[in-house]
Amino acid sequence: MMFVGFLGCYGAIQESQCLLGTFFTCLVILFACEVAAGIWGFVNKDQIAKDVKQFYDQALQQTLMGEPDANNAKAVVKTFHETLNCCGSDFVTATFTPVWRDDLCRKDALKSFFENANCHKKIDELFSGKLYLIGIAAVVVAVIMIFEMILSMVLCCGIRNSSVY
Repeated sequence: MMFVGFLGCYGAIQESQCLLGTFFTCLVILFACEVAAGIWGFVNKDQIAKDVKQFYDQALQQTLMGEPDANNAKAVVKTFHETLNCCGSDFVTATFTPVWRDDLCRKDALKSFFENANCHKKIDELFSGKLYLIGIAAVVVAVIMIFEMILSMVLCCGIRNSSVY
């Protein structure tokens, strides 16, 4: 991304049609890859949710077992808990993890006990109920990239036309 940005910036400063054309080509390729990744993610959202839950379970298991390399796993688990407002992967771990390991879950463990907010349920909600937020973010990125492409085309054509005179 830094290279593509450099091509656009340096190409505009130097008024180089070649650099701006390369910048535009890179933007088109990146845009096509992002669209393809978005479509693939939407089609395979159930598999992605399953993989995220499996990743969370592995990190939670490493953290609860106190393995030597558990610092990274603990950071992952805490990030899940804080972001999704959940604790544990099922009812049992959601209920007893705040008691057993108070450093992993939110401080309001009593509220978590009554809500039964396990992370598997929250991950499913994220990928099914809040998919529109991911779609909105993708559309915003797409619009920004389209404006960048249009701007680079205008600059590229403007340079071509100005060098004729």
